Amino acid sequence: MTALIVIPARLKATRLPDKPLALINGEPMIVHVWRRAVAAQAGPVIVAVGDPEIADAITKAGGMAVMTDPDLPSGSDRVHAAAEIHDPKGAFDIVVNVQGDLPTLDPKLVAASVVPLGDPAVDIATVVARITAEEELSDAAVVKAAVSFQPGSTVGPALYFSRNLIPSGPGDHYHHIGIYAFRRAALRRFVTLKPTILEQRERLEQLRALENGMRMAAALVDTIPLGVDTPADLERARRLLAPAK
Repeated sequence: MTALIVIPARLKATRLPDKPLALINGEPMIVHVWRRAVAAQAGPVIVAVGDPEIADAITKAGGMAVMTDPDLPSGSDRVHAAAEIHDPKGAFDIVVNVQGDLPTLDPKLVAASVVPLGDPAVDIATVVARITAEEELSDAAVVKAAVSFQPGSTVGPALYFSRNLIPSGPGDHYHHIGIYAFRRAALRRFVTLKPTILEQRERLEQLRALENGMRMAAALVDTIPLGVDTPADLERARRLLAPAK
């Protein structure tokens, strides 16, 4: 399996305008994410951008930016468009979508996201971590995944995702991390599908795949990156990534 890592980024964000260019220790957030994706050594990394300002930041840092239509409706559409522009002949059979707002991303999560695709029946793979903070269980901003892990296994089928606590009953609960490894054919199919009922109710794009019969699986990891969605998140990221004194 050969993977192409794609980070989608655009300036239009309602809660934190110009988020990809927000400075963290003197560098734009998108550059931090790009550096960590490169450090994963899971495949070449490109940044799928809808704005020239983001492209300039990435190229200045030494990375590769691919311009896509700024009006594309989602990050997945942007990832697909960039992959088709960068690799029109399909040399890469896996495309990994790494969200551009994960500046504390542990590089090993990128490689872990590809592991479930070792099963040829899996169309899309992702990663989850056990929820250990009590407050996350009731936090609607934390997406939970219902994954069937067999005893001793760290890979299992992903059955559903929700902002509510799932499943019920005693046992572990899992925090979904927004990294997706698509088989190339699965990504091409996914972007042709229309938004679905459960997707719109939960506001979770990955449910579109499950509602259309695509198979998802998740790898269990032990670290959760900070997703930056608000000014408070940005300040926390700045503290976490501040140079040691």
